[in-house]
Amino acid sequence: MATRAKKDEVPVEIEIMNVEYGVATVYIKGRTPLILNKLSEKARHELLLPSPRKTAADRQQSLKHNPADEFLAAAHMIPDDRAPTLLAIPTTALKGAMRDAALEAKGTSRSQIGRLTFIPGALLPVYGTPMIFLSVVRMADPGRTPDIRTRVIVPEWATIAEITFMRPQLRAQSVVNLLHAAGLMMGCGDWRPQKGSGSYGQFEVLAEPDADFNRIMKTGGRKAQVAAMKNPVAYDTETEELLAWFTVELRRRGIKAA
Repeated sequence: MATRAKKDEVPVEIEIMNVEYGVATVYIKGRTPLILNKLSEKARHELLLPSPRKTAADRQQSLKHNPADEFLAAAHMIPDDRAPTLLAIPTTALKGAMRDAALEAKGTSRSQIGRLTFIPGALLPVYGTPMIFLSVVRMADPGRTPDIRTRVIVPEWATIAEITFMRPQLRAQSVVNLLHAAGLMMGCGDWRPQKGSGSYGQFEVLAEPDADFNRIMKTGGRKAQVAAMKNPVAYDTETEELLAWFTVELRRRGIKAA
């Protein structure tokens, strides 16, 4: 219930502190291939409402893996046709790399970088031509069961990000330096250095776009990515061999992929 102010009360003036901030536009170019592996829609549905456990007969009639479907489900995509690219990475991946790199840097902290830096939007457009990548992984079960994972890999990639930072606590140069260090030590995507097992997803920050950066931007936009996702090319010999065997085996067993 609202209360009325007393007649002799003096109005209190509230002074809003002026918050200063800067914006650093950074040009990011991949050092090593970027592996995209979004949690698939099917997996999210299973988390929300798990399916009944399959019987042995059910498993025989269904495919454990469908590389074509898993490939399409592996990447974050921007649905807007007006967007410059189809593929993207979450902005949280870039900020997370900066936060974790701060653990190795002097004069700043992980929590401080988290509070004082911002990257607008949920997805950051990524330029580059995607390919299909099949590899052996180990599951998280106690026996570390091997399995085959299908993912999207972008051998050459680039992006442009705008990082807002609070001043005077941070300077543009220190933000760029931290991001550059994060690109080497942390990376983004699957099998990145931060996880300790791989060196994929490393990147560098350029002072100005170079010839390679401009080439990737020109040849790896939305149109090229849409075409590459519809008709993917195998990234390596192992992927090519696995896909060829899978296609032949489907025909031999009389199984039609959905």
